[in-house]
Amino acid sequence: MTNLTKPALKHLYKTDEYLWLEETISLLKAHSLEELDLEHLIEELESLGKRDLNKVRSLLRQIMVHLLLLEYWQEEQERNYRHWKGEVTAFRADLRDALTTSLENKLKEDLESIYRTPLKIVLQKTGLSSNTIPDNCPYSFAQLFNDNWYPEY
Repeated sequence: MTNLTKPALKHLYKTDEYLWLEETISLLKAHSLEELDLEHLIEELESLGKRDLNKVRSLLRQIMVHLLLLEYWQEEQERNYRHWKGEVTAFRADLRDALTTSLENKLKEDLESIYRTPLKIVLQKTGLSSNTIPDNCPYSFAQLFNDNWYPEY
């Protein structure tokens, strides 16, 4: 660890973020809290939270997309159902690995708003009529996570 001043550390954030991170970790380990660049540390922590939430939302969207394809895209079902089920299995595993209790609660709370994007993707991809697929998420939170559950097709 170098003996950077707080202004030098703030400048380092703009020029070499990785080195800034290493220096910040060193300061934290040394309990040198008064030397921390708190403004940028808070910014980075907020960014980490957003990144984690975006990751689990994205994985849940992918699960929804593939379940919708499996259930509603009859023309491609025979040719692709194994692939879609495999994708759902992989996305479920990735989601379980990334999920925390608070992120799970946020996903439950945002389920309907998250569903809008998969609905749009599936309608664009398949050319199906918008009245073919429900406007509201047809899957419960438990179904979305259950490795043994797939919609009837």
